[in-house]
Amino acid sequence: MELFTPDFGLVFWMFVAFILLFLVLAKWGWPVIIKQMEHRAKTIDKGVEDARQAKEQLDNARSEADRYMKEAQGRQQEMLREAERMKTEIIEAARQEAAKAAQREMDAAKASIEQSRKEAESQIRNEVGKFSLEIAERMMRTSMKSDKAQTALVNKLLDEIEKN
Repeated sequence: MELFTPDFGLVFWMFVAFILLFLVLAKWGWPVIIKQMEHRAKTIDKGVEDARQAKEQLDNARSEADRYMKEAQGRQQEMLREAERMKTEIIEAARQEAAKAAQREMDAAKASIEQSRKEAESQIRNEVGKFSLEIAERMMRTSMKSDKAQTALVNKLLDEIEKN
């Protein structure tokens, strides 16, 4: 049983060694250990704070990116609407210009037709006038061979002029 019950001398020297070790550790060991533990705790706390700030920054960056995306999409939609409006305006302007050009062509064609009609009419009148004069001249030659007939015709024409 002696193995289980230590001797008084052994207990005494163990107690003295423990006290000496305790004093040495209390004087030089524990302050360093506690200081290192506090430093480590501060480092961990700082890391946790940095991680929290990084998470906040990431969340802010995500929300800002989402805001920029929405703004860009809004701009894109506005640009598409503007492009559609411009396309419509260009098409309408082209239609109007085509209608004006067609109207000018129609007016020019009408004027050309009217001019051609007047020229043809004038030409026909001139031809009819020439034929009429030729016919009248031939008729007058045959019917005006005598001086009496010529004098009667002149008098008749003078009377008609006086009445008018």
